Formats: sequence, structure tokens, C-alpha cells
Amino acid sequence: MNLLNDIRDFFFPRICVCCGKLLSAQEEGLCISCLASLPLTGILNTPENEIERRFWGIFPIERATSLYYYARGGLVSSVLHGMKYHGRKHLCIQMGRIMGTALRNTGFFDGIDCIIPVPLHKDRFRDRGYNQSELLAKGISDVTSIPVCTNCLTRTHNNATQTHKSGFERWENAEGLFSATSEAPLLKGRHILLIDDVLTTGATITACIDALKSVTGIKISVATLAWAKS
Repeated sequence: MNLLNDIRDFFFPRICVCCGKLLSAQEEGLCISCLASLPLTGILNTPENEIERRFWGIFPIERATSLYYYARGGLVSSVLHGMKYHGRKHLCIQMGRIMGTALRNTGFFDGIDCIIPVPLHKDRFRDRGYNQSELLAKGISDVTSIPVCTNCLTRTHNNATQTHKSGFERWENAEGLFSATSEAPLLKGRHILLIDDVLTTGATITACIDALKSVTGIKISVATLAWAKS
């Protein structure tokens, strides 16, 4: 197996998504140096943190957190770009496992029944071949054994990318973006964890909450890999 890996790495060298250096056999996706340099928010399971406060008055979420700070052109930006546009499916899962490991001993996952990744529209899923948020959720599930649910929430239209939109445009772009499916009533009385790759204004997550909040007794928490703190 090591010989096969050496042959693979010779013809298809594995490079760090952040710095472009060759990865060692023990490294996956990004090198140890870049991984250690990713800017942690330090929020973890801090009650009433700034991310939680973003949703006050919208829905009484249970908990909210993000692992890393996002800055355009920074290391986390390179990670997200690799996850979304360069086919780095294993990197998505790896970052989910890192999230799960970081939060596992803080009590953040206590009482959570299932993980719901923010869905992609079927056309974008077909073009990309995967949903990075779903793979993040899989990585978290690998660490926590909390099941991933992908059949209760759907994206109703293929909206334009949020990347270069203003705060108001993001909210406008996300309005009515998701809907609950016929399976959503199965979430009655359940505590779900919404997962996405990056939190900016909170418009996308809020649109997910709007689609699910009518489910009787539902509890909602939120976690993203990165947070674009304004």
C-alpha cells in the first residue's frame, strides 16, 4: 500500500491547499504548519456569544459557534475555496472531523439528535458533484456518531452566489431559499444542528431556520467551519 501511495504521489503530488507545499504521508489536505496557523475564534461552546446574538429575535436557537475566523485572501479562505471549487472532498470531511474533535468535549453536542447540512440546489450539486456542507457534517458525524439528515430540508431555487453581495443583498438573495420536505415532521421534538461552511450575515442559516421553525417542538443549534466577522 505504501508503494502504491508513493506511485500516486509521484504522478499526482499532494499539495497543501494553503501554501502549495508538498504534503508528507502523515498530512492530509493542508500541511501541519498551515493547520496550526488557522485563526481560531475560541468561541467553542461559549453561551450568548456574538454568533448566537446574531439570531436573537429570529429564533431562540440553543447554541451557535464557528471554529475559525474568515478573512478574504487568508488561510481559511484558501481552505474554503479548495473545499468548494477544487473538488477537495476529503478536505471537507477532514475539516468536519477537526470541528467535531474541537467541540466534542465542550458539551456543544449534548442532546443533539441529528445534523442537517445546508443543502445545495440539485443543479449546483450536479455541477459540483458534492455538497461541501454535507461532507463537513459527515466528518462531524464520524467523530460524534450523531446521524446526518439530508431529507428534511431542500433548496428551492439555484440562487446566485453570495460571495460578492452586500449584507442587504445576501438577505434578499436568501429569502424563501429553502423549504421543509414531507419528512420534516419527523423532526418533531428533536434538537437539530445546522451545519454550513461559512457564516457571514447569517442570511442563509436564517432561511434554513425559517423553513423548519414550524416543526412542533424543534430545537436548533448552528455550527459553521468559519465566520466572516464584520
